[in-house]
Amino acid sequence: MHLKIGLVGCGAIGSEIARSIDRGEIAADLVAVCDRNRSQAEELIGSLNGKPLLTGLTELVNLSDVVVEAASQQAVPAVARAALERGKILMIMSVGALANPDLYREVKKTAEEHGARVYLPSGAISGLDGLKSASIGQIRKVTLTTTKNPAGLEGAPYILERKIDLSALRSATVIFEGSAADAVRAFPANVNVAATICLAAREGEVKVRIIADPEIRVNKHEIEIEGDFGRITTKVENVPSPKNPRTSYLAALSAIATLRSIVEPVKIGT
Repeated sequence: MHLKIGLVGCGAIGSEIARSIDRGEIAADLVAVCDRNRSQAEELIGSLNGKPLLTGLTELVNLSDVVVEAASQQAVPAVARAALERGKILMIMSVGALANPDLYREVKKTAEEHGARVYLPSGAISGLDGLKSASIGQIRKVTLTTTKNPAGLEGAPYILERKIDLSALRSATVIFEGSAADAVRAFPANVNVAATICLAAREGEVKVRIIADPEIRVNKHEIEIEGDFGRITTKVENVPSPKNPRTSYLAALSAIATLRSIVEPVKIGT
């Protein structure tokens, strides 16, 4: 029997997830979608062979076995509470919201109290399995360097607050250095991976550097980890999503892979 999936957020990542389910790539049924932008949700539904219902959040949760959040960091608290209090499986794409330690503790506690489960896909990076394993021992250093074309950073709070003219950049320029929590607040639509890395490191310290480079057409994420186990270095060059240059296509594929791991009987990797 197929699991019933409810999708909150019909943007670039949500649409990829919906189409993958619609093509039969995930052994599940998309039963409902929810989005603040009704026309965007209706457009997505119209493009699918199966026709999920367009509902509000409460109805979507009641109809679903698995609730997928693919909306925004701001949407995470309401979606998490609605899903977890009803004992549902929840997959969160906007992991940056969990950089707020109070929200993370609430999500974890609510899931435990109601027998629910929470999945956080690896997103646009690789190496999380190694980091999770390494975190069992002592980790001394975790750094993330993200490099994007300036177009992928436009509209970020950090850019707007400091009135940074991204169009004036002619070469690779470091525009941010700080903690993962600060990076997520400064670039909420760009570096959810920083929060994912921090959580995989068991809420350890993660240093983040963001570079704007007008010469590149990919999103780069480089991770360095040092600890008792030795040293891990990973580098990913992602093609930006055709619909949203602020996110990587791999992030959508990661969500699809995570949903497959939920419904399939064999789990591979840490």
